[in-house]
Amino acid sequence: MEIKDHIGNLELLNMEKTVFLCSRDIPASIVLKCYDWAIEQREQGNCVISGFHSPIEKDVFHYLLKGYQPIIIALARGLRQRIESPIKKALDTGRILIVSPFDKEVKRITTKTAIIRNQLMIELADSITVGYASERGNLKELLKQTKKRIIQVE
Repeated sequence: MEIKDHIGNLELLNMEKTVFLCSRDIPASIVLKCYDWAIEQREQGNCVISGFHSPIEKDVFHYLLKGYQPIIIALARGLRQRIESPIKKALDTGRILIVSPFDKEVKRITTKTAIIRNQLMIELADSITVGYASERGNLKELLKQTKKRIIQVE
């Protein structure tokens, strides 16, 4: 799997990275644990890679963006021309890298593109942290295929 397009600091790929993955549907009892995990990563300055697509992943991104640690965003589509202001500021300081395994022509996120994006993130990461993987979801199936150690948020 390869990165076909990017914007930001490619040096972040050389750092120790943890991928954060979470299904869209998550039990309420795990939500605060994911927030605590994100705050801990921020405070420790750990590099986190995620698609930041599911609601909890978006919340985790919100907590991470308040810090100064490196963040890698992996897209399940091609890059867009416009970057939102808070992300732009972090890009300008060199603490964010946005990567995509797709060309700019891929404009819509599908189940297939999300799976490809998740595979790329797992390949790039040194460790895997899962907020929650629903029993019959695509994430659960993808995680069965990796040989890397998977840590559940607790």
